[in-house]
Amino acid sequence: MPGEIATKVGHTLAKVLGIKLQYRDPLGTSDHLSRGESIFSSGTADTYVEPEPTSAEWLYEHVPSRHDVVDYLISLFPFLSWIGRYNLQWFIGDLVAGITVGAVVVPQGMAYAKLADLPVEYGLYASFMGVLIYWFFATSKDITIGPVAVMSTLTGNIIIEVQGSHPEFSKPEIAQALSIIAGAIVTFIGLIRWGFIVDFIPLTAISAFMTGSAINIASGQVKSLLGESADFSTRGATYEIIINTLKHLPSAKVDAAMGLTALFMLYGIRSACNYGARRNPQKAKLFFFLSTLRTVFVILFYTMISAAVNLHRRDDPAFKVLGHVPRGFQHAGVPTLTKPLIASFATNLPSAVIVLLIEHIAISKSFGRVNNYVINPSQEMVAIGVTNLLGPFVGGYPATGSFSRTAIKSKAGVRTPLAGLITAIVVLLAIYALPAVFFYIPSSSLSGVIIHAVGDLITPPNTVYQFWLVSPFDVIIFFAGVLVTVFSSIENGVYTTICVSAALLLWRIVKARGDFLGKVRVHSVLGDHLLDSNGKYGPVGQLPAQASLGSNDPDNTFRNVYLPVRRQDGSNPQISVEHPYPGVFIYRFSEGFVYPNANHETDYLVSSIFKETRRTNLESYPTLGDRPWNNPGPRRGHVEEDRSQLPCLRAVVLDFSSVNNVDVTSVQNLIDIRNQLDHYASPDPVQWHFAYVNNRWTKRALASAGFGYPSVGSEESSVKRWKPIFSVAELGGIDSAAAVAERERLEKLKTIDPEHGEPTQTEQEQNHPENSSNDSINYQSQLKTSTAYENGRKIALVSGINLPLFHVDITSALQSAIANAKQYETHQKLVDA
Repeated sequence: MPGEIATKVGHTLAKVLGIKLQYRDPLGTSDHLSRGESIFSSGTADTYVEPEPTSAEWLYEHVPSRHDVVDYLISLFPFLSWIGRYNLQWFIGDLVAGITVGAVVVPQGMAYAKLADLPVEYGLYASFMGVLIYWFFATSKDITIGPVAVMSTLTGNIIIEVQGSHPEFSKPEIAQALSIIAGAIVTFIGLIRWGFIVDFIPLTAISAFMTGSAINIASGQVKSLLGESADFSTRGATYEIIINTLKHLPSAKVDAAMGLTALFMLYGIRSACNYGARRNPQKAKLFFFLSTLRTVFVILFYTMISAAVNLHRRDDPAFKVLGHVPRGFQHAGVPTLTKPLIASFATNLPSAVIVLLIEHIAISKSFGRVNNYVINPSQEMVAIGVTNLLGPFVGGYPATGSFSRTAIKSKAGVRTPLAGLITAIVVLLAIYALPAVFFYIPSSSLSGVIIHAVGDLITPPNTVYQFWLVSPFDVIIFFAGVLVTVFSSIENGVYTTICVSAALLLWRIVKARGDFLGKVRVHSVLGDHLLDSNGKYGPVGQLPAQASLGSNDPDNTFRNVYLPVRRQDGSNPQISVEHPYPGVFIYRFSEGFVYPNANHETDYLVSSIFKETRRTNLESYPTLGDRPWNNPGPRRGHVEEDRSQLPCLRAVVLDFSSVNNVDVTSVQNLIDIRNQLDHYASPDPVQWHFAYVNNRWTKRALASAGFGYPSVGSEESSVKRWKPIFSVAELGGIDSAAAVAERERLEKLKTIDPEHGEPTQTEQEQNHPENSSNDSINYQSQLKTSTAYENGRKIALVSGINLPLFHVDITSALQSAIANAKQYETHQKLVDA
């Protein structure tokens, strides 16, 4: 009762507002379809009317239920799914990986803090919080969150820029406020499950960003590596840093000995370990750990040298050292967060958020694929965000996933994200137990560590060549990003690659152009033989005798495929692509069908149809004044081109296999070209058939525009001449209950006239009172000779009878279009005669 009342209220309101509810069938064509439908309302097939999706269904699908809310809350803490099954074997793997990464993250964290223009202890604080918090929210076992070179460099640039205009803010205050705001933004994106936005950043943009940033960072560290005393900035454009570094080479000091030899030693140890692993595969694990700990070994080695040289000259060391590092969390506390402070770096927030996400998501996805697990980008954003929200309370600054430490952690045999807790313990011990040792670490050696670490971020030439083979235009984007980073800044390089990639994506969508398809008959081939209809092999060129369109063999050796007429798909140009039927066109969309590309697609569709067909009424322009201005005819003294040999437009078949959604603009474009082509083909109707419409909402949108059922020409009899062709499928197996019941029912229809051997007229009319006698006899005859009847199987409609022009595939759409085109042409010949 409430439903009926709501329906009445809705109908009354629609009447008052002038809304036409019966837009599906404005001319009452449903009555004319009854004869075609009656075949499927009895016999071996049941009537099926395809229901439309409703707004209530959409709300039900998208509004979360109580169960969905509970699942969402549980998904925020993925460790709950595996922590209860934690075992000793997992712990051993996590222990080894955690200690290994901890030994690497300590020197790297201090080195990267220098890039952020902060005291080195801040790198340790950020490293500690990153590995401590991440495992609560992790969906990747390999990722290690902490200070990274690119984010540290960007943080340092922001600190210098803000202090230039707001000297009242200290460097740690700026870095911690940046971490909190950027972390809050990333956390919000993760909580609303919008992690898909990272998919808009392509691999080439990430590679260009990493390569340009690595070159910028490495060039900026050469000054410290060589100990150059000249005063010039290492925060400007990369090319300026390189020029100034080369210009001031004579000012290099003894620091160069500590820096260059440390850099050479790092590369030498790695090369030796790689060579040893190749020569002795059985000891590859040992060589891996030796290679992994090379950073620790080099730092300890040069720290001992520095301590021996500077032990009695702490106030005047022979070369630059880190100096005093406070023990423990000396800078823990509530960070300063004021409106003027936030406003001072607000313009830099987009680049900071992008950098936080790019490296982490790219790395986590990559290692997830390698190690056979799937990460949740939205949950990873929550992990990054919470880390950066809480890190500043112990003195941390912006941190994200590290490529080098993640690779080490993966190869070390990590089993679960809990390895981060082991790494946190190692970092905590370093913060409290090793500050006295940190005093003697040479700054130039740390610069060597940074250069060595970022060298792996540079995209090798072979990878760029692979990009070129896949998509040459992407290589242009790659070099554009690298060059902008080198000649401008890291931030501008990020914006350039993303904007150019987005522009390329939009260009590809807007300029998308589908293809007209033609029919090609292909045969199945095994080796150098064709499969004949009996499953035997015959030589190439020997076609099976029973291979024909009318064969009842479901495994015919040939089939029809549809290839682009333009032949730009790479298929053999010697193969002849046949036009499906005069006046019938098959068009396949290439990049979807939405408002950006709707005009381009339909313009190409209409112009091509105009070129290959003629107007139905050749005498539609009896005088010059009757012509439209955009078709004025030939010049004076010239004869109009004779197009009488071209066919008239009969039907258009649209392949929607690449179309998932449509919008108001694209549907309106279809309506416009339908009206345009109807006028062009007048008085004959143009039928619109659709294949592979797999989205119910797309069907609803097209049906609301008048597609899916036959259009009516100038005369009502055109609908009566229209004949529906449906696709049916068998239900169940031969022994199913439905099949047994159907066989019993069909046996009752087998009353045979002893004189003529045909079903009796009375029983035919009783079973099919809505059909004429001839239709019933033909139907029963076809039924008895069908494979489904002989096998006792029940068949059913695949698509609804209410939308007969939506077809399951191109073949059925083409069959329907051709059958009705032939029927209309036969009728026209009879009328003309």
